[in-house]
Amino acid sequence: MTEARNTAEERLDQEAAAAGGEAAHADSERDRPAAEAPADTLNEEALESESGEGASASDAAAEGEFAAEEQSAEEPATDERDARIAELEGQLEEYRNRLLRAQADFDNYRRRTQREKEEMAKYASAEIITKLLPVLDNFERAIGASKGSGDFEALAKGVDMIHRQLLQLLEQEGLKPMETVGQPFNPEYHEAVMRVESDEHEEGTVVEELQRGYILKDRVIRPAMVKVSG
Repeated sequence: MTEARNTAEERLDQEAAAAGGEAAHADSERDRPAAEAPADTLNEEALESESGEGASASDAAAEGEFAAEEQSAEEPATDERDARIAELEGQLEEYRNRLLRAQADFDNYRRRTQREKEEMAKYASAEIITKLLPVLDNFERAIGASKGSGDFEALAKGVDMIHRQLLQLLEQEGLKPMETVGQPFNPEYHEAVMRVESDEHEEGTVVEELQRGYILKDRVIRPAMVKVSG
């Protein structure tokens, strides 16, 4: 009995020693620094580190190439935009110059037309006066002849001829004398200065003309002064 107990106690002691040794070995393995790790573990970590560094380098290279591509794509767009801006600025300058020239031309045209209008108004009567000069010449000749001869009958004939010449000239310019006697009174053509009793004319009829009226083309330039029956 004693030997069996001793044998059992020895076995238990050996098992306990073995368990203690394994625990100590595990604790030493856990507490050992990374530098003392097994070679296989170090190789795997090195491979993982090298793989990570390679991936980082590849990513950096890819990003560099993408940035270069973006920059190369932006450069033509920038050049095209600058060219378009330059083109639009050139067109704007051209339009501005055209506007300035058009404004200058208009100012010159306005001044020229204003000057022409003033000259036209100033010399508007030159044509009719030129046509009246022969009538004036005939009056001077008639007066001179009557003074030299004393023949008033010849003077009267000369004046009558000049009168007819003047009327013909004025008719050529569109002037017409009014025919008023015996016509119904019309305030657009007649100016009544007196009302008289008349057995020969109906009431409101022009019976006598005191001053002849004239029409230029289709406009009354002077109404006739008349007597009207009342």
